[in-house]
Amino acid sequence: MLLLLLPLTREAIRLPRVSHPDAEALAEMGWGHGLRAWEGLRLGSTAGALLVAAASGAPLALVLVAPVLPSLWIRARAGAARERARRARTRIVLATEAALRSGSSLPESIRRAVAASDDALASRPFREAVAAFDLGAPLDLSLRQAAGRCRDRRSALALETLAVGLGERLPRERIADLVGNVADRLVFEERLDDEVRARAGGVRAQVRLLAALVPALALYLSITMPGLAATLDGPLGRTVLLPAAAALEIAGIVLSTRIVREALR
Repeated sequence: MLLLLLPLTREAIRLPRVSHPDAEALAEMGWGHGLRAWEGLRLGSTAGALLVAAASGAPLALVLVAPVLPSLWIRARAGAARERARRARTRIVLATEAALRSGSSLPESIRRAVAASDDALASRPFREAVAAFDLGAPLDLSLRQAAGRCRDRRSALALETLAVGLGERLPRERIADLVGNVADRLVFEERLDDEVRARAGGVRAQVRLLAALVPALALYLSITMPGLAATLDGPLGRTVLLPAAAALEIAGIVLSTRIVREALR
């Protein structure tokens, strides 16, 4: 019945767009080999884990962790890239303020600051806004659109502030003062981030050490104790012990990371 009524629909049916779960992290990290190569790497790690498990006699249930390890690695690398980009955007705002103080217009100041930055992820929203302005779009609208696509709250705030200054038709000196205030706020929050990370670094290191120690100890005991290996490879291990251990490990890592992340917002 649905197939028969399909030609009678006046509006096109749009299916939800499904993207790869690691696509955004790969783009932020700078992976340039495509999703097929990434999935090939994931399959290779799974095949390697199967060979190691078959040669060592480890429980096959531990192999389920192998496809997740590349995603965890790429997300950690993407998080580090976002942190570097956040700091680089602060330098871009400072360079924009310096160019405005020297007498350049705001588009030319942003263009110079972006050209002086060597971080492609940090300069992407500014570069997109200037490129849209070069094609004829209003600069304030381009900055607001770039702020809407930016995941970093502080960078979005900086772009939105620049857009407000342009929308109010402020003189160049007032815009320079506005950019200077934004730069001071970004520098302050950057120093606050460093202090929070320094205070929480020891606890986070302990959580990661324990998270790596428990699976390594389980693997060692499974190799040296055949009875434990048989228990983990049996129904009790596959359905209760290993899923519960993995859930507790993931919950500890997620909660420790979220506490620091909430403090940095």
